[in-house]
Amino acid sequence: MVEFANLPVQGNKENQNEDIAGMSNSSSTSSDQETLNAASKRRSADEAQEWVGAKRKRKSKSKPEKGLKTKVNGKSSKRRLSVSKPARDPRDEASPPRPPKGPDEPRSPSPVINFDGLSRPSRGTRERKEETPEQAVIRMERLSGAVRTILECIGEDPDREGLLGTPERYAKAMLFFTKGYQENVRDIVNDAIFHEGHNELVIVKDIEVFSLCEHHMVPFTGKMHIGYIPDRNVIGISKLPRIADMFSRRLQIQERLTKDVAHAIMEVLKPQGVAVVMESSHLCMVMRGVEKTSATTITSCVLGCIEKREKTRNEFFSLVGLNRR
Repeated sequence: MVEFANLPVQGNKENQNEDIAGMSNSSSTSSDQETLNAASKRRSADEAQEWVGAKRKRKSKSKPEKGLKTKVNGKSSKRRLSVSKPARDPRDEASPPRPPKGPDEPRSPSPVINFDGLSRPSRGTRERKEETPEQAVIRMERLSGAVRTILECIGEDPDREGLLGTPERYAKAMLFFTKGYQENVRDIVNDAIFHEGHNELVIVKDIEVFSLCEHHMVPFTGKMHIGYIPDRNVIGISKLPRIADMFSRRLQIQERLTKDVAHAIMEVLKPQGVAVVMESSHLCMVMRGVEKTSATTITSCVLGCIEKREKTRNEFFSLVGLNRR
């Protein structure tokens, strides 16, 4: 019987070498793949770190540190601290002051105050403001006579009991409704301008306004919102409603009334910007004409930096409540 246990294994030596080589190549391929994977991970990590570094660099450039110089519109400017100047656009600067007008110089078409503080003085404004007591009595008699004529023209009897004192009462009321013709802007302000270094929005809102429509001489009433950005100087806050009252106590239209108040504040205080918004109801449209009782009219006038910058205008409108409607 032939024993095979001790016989050498039959086969090609080359095949055995190929198997060994194959096993070696397989091990080498796996090792290379692991190396490639590790390298790929390291490269991804390096790229991520480089991307984060670049982002931080861009962020640091967009927000310079205090005192650093930045370029705005191609010009180099030093950023100021918010305690000394608001972080607004450099274009938000106060308009250059207008040269003062002499008494003999013609008035500008814009509704600014005149050299003596009068605004839009008509032919009779100065006469009424400077009249003597005797002249005031004559004015009252003429106005009472005119009211009596009106009562007669509408078919009433001025001598009946209920109307006996009406001409005089209406004359006094009409002079009160139009007392703004006898007031002076500078007398109202009365040097109530103070140097405070404040340069953010100052707003007085919901100022009640009563005026007479010059087209029909019937009232229109509403509320006015006044805001301004000081140029270091501030005005006594009670002066803003007083200026609004002075202009409203005249024969007016709402558009001109809004401009009158804005231009007067700009002229007297010389701030960086002024914004005035008025919303009112007109009895000439409620009691007659289209008879729309719920209709309101909104007018606005913005000057200076508030006119130039949309962001500042929106801030004002939001604070007075117009953007929430």
